[in-house]
Amino acid sequence: MAPRGTTRAAAAKPAKPEPKEVTVNGTGAGRGRAKKSETPAVNGTVVPPAKKAAAGKSTTSRVLRSGAYASRAAPRARTKKEETPAPAPKHVEKRKKDEESEPEPEPEHKPKKAKTKAVKEPPKPQPKGPRRVHGKKTEINAIRYTVPLKVFVFGEGSSGELGLGATNRAIDVKRPRFNEALTNMSVVRIATGGMHVVALTKDNQILTWGVNDNGALGRDTSGADVLRDIDDDDSDSEDETGGLNEKEATPTAISMEHFPEDTVFVDIAAGDSCSFALTTEGAVYGWGTFRKNEGILGFERTLNTANTPVYIEGVKKVTQIACGTNHVLTLDKDKHVYAWGNGQQNQLGRRVTERNLIEALLPNRVGFHDSSVKRPSQRIVKIACGDYHGIAIGEDGHIWTWGANNYCETGHPENAGAEGATVLTPRVVHSLEGKNVISVEGGSHHNIAITASGAVLVWGRCDGSQTGIPPDQIEAIHDETRLQRNHGKPKILIVPTPVPGLKDVVTGACGPEHTIVITKGGKAYSWGFSANYQTGQGTEDDIETPTLIDNTAVRDTKLTWAGAGGQYSILASEI
Repeated sequence: MAPRGTTRAAAAKPAKPEPKEVTVNGTGAGRGRAKKSETPAVNGTVVPPAKKAAAGKSTTSRVLRSGAYASRAAPRARTKKEETPAPAPKHVEKRKKDEESEPEPEPEHKPKKAKTKAVKEPPKPQPKGPRRVHGKKTEINAIRYTVPLKVFVFGEGSSGELGLGATNRAIDVKRPRFNEALTNMSVVRIATGGMHVVALTKDNQILTWGVNDNGALGRDTSGADVLRDIDDDDSDSEDETGGLNEKEATPTAISMEHFPEDTVFVDIAAGDSCSFALTTEGAVYGWGTFRKNEGILGFERTLNTANTPVYIEGVKKVTQIACGTNHVLTLDKDKHVYAWGNGQQNQLGRRVTERNLIEALLPNRVGFHDSSVKRPSQRIVKIACGDYHGIAIGEDGHIWTWGANNYCETGHPENAGAEGATVLTPRVVHSLEGKNVISVEGGSHHNIAITASGAVLVWGRCDGSQTGIPPDQIEAIHDETRLQRNHGKPKILIVPTPVPGLKDVVTGACGPEHTIVITKGGKAYSWGFSANYQTGQGTEDDIETPTLIDNTAVRDTKLTWAGAGGQYSILASEI
């Protein structure tokens, strides 16, 4: 999940210089070959070779200025009618002619083709990747997602987030709409970012679409024609772009040239301006950038923005990956958690100062220590992210949280609501002890926890229908240990509280201020902020309590998955 936000400033794309081919041009004319003539005669008498020089001029070829070569030879003297031989001529001004044949043409100057000295281009650098001993891969993860999905989209699409292509019909989609093109690509896994989406297909392609500021799509989207502005009078025509960039609005595969040969993907994740992919070898590739409060932080310590996928060398044998707005968590085979990105809200689970903020771009192991719990396991089995906080489920069932705590997002009430409130390092959430939680999802300032029995617990910000609990029920809470007020109005729900009316929930997703859950029977319920139709209820008004998403597109469909982006949402069912 990732937050709602305005379009980010476009990142500079360094031009890649084209390699110059060095050519050596030489126009060399071949030497002319002197015409082979008969042995010269003087007055009808054959002159022996030793006397040739005396009988006539040298037969040596002369070089013409044009570059061609012409040969001169001493002509054969003609016999006069008188019996007395005539003296040998001192000068021969004309070339010898064969009286019985046509005159021989002068050799034409045919310059040879310029010889080009082939310049070997330097070998193309191979993409970095995990070590393969003797070229053999070490498999860490089995392929997880194999069933193609039928995809439905709704919400804000003015930046191409819905993957419907460059059409003005993709701007505001009030209720779920079948995305036929995306479905036909055999998508098996989807990750929703702030204003972009990443998908994995059955044939091992990674598709991206949406906003490409700061390289979030991992491919070049420049040069697309945007034909008109969405405010034009006749913008209802279906063949108009609606002001969208077709290369961004259309799901398109990232080139496999950025990955080692025979790379197979098993999962994906998306943040605000960053994206990541996980392989069967436990390798992580990422692209885009992380942002800080003041602007761009960078992607790596020596790389401001990764416009195409980059191998993350700081983590190995990874089995899970999760993204917040500007940070990422990974879980490795040994059940250790690593975090990197922006740590200004302590979402990395360690102290990061402004002076060494750039160092936070290097993956670092997260420690799990809490003296309030007797010997908790430090081995983690599941990870998740809110926008600015981290969540982990331990092998022994403890729920750990850390990061921003302005609205008690972490579930730790000690400093909840205070300005700049954070939880520096992971701590166990005592209010979730014994609840048998199997998964936790985070938004900007609220979270949901799904239990093994299918109940949904919610906590965090509650002044904008984020919790799904009826306003009158929240208003009726007067216990300060459970609810914090601001000027007498409910502001923070401190203790995880069951959401009324929900049961048999198996999965869910949190956007910045809205939530969608899926029941065992394949029905979707949504609530929260709806100004951009991200709840799929066809209204811009907030949805206060869980409401069934029901229209002709999904009514007879058994849904299995939900994703919530910044201002849009996606539902899917197995085909």
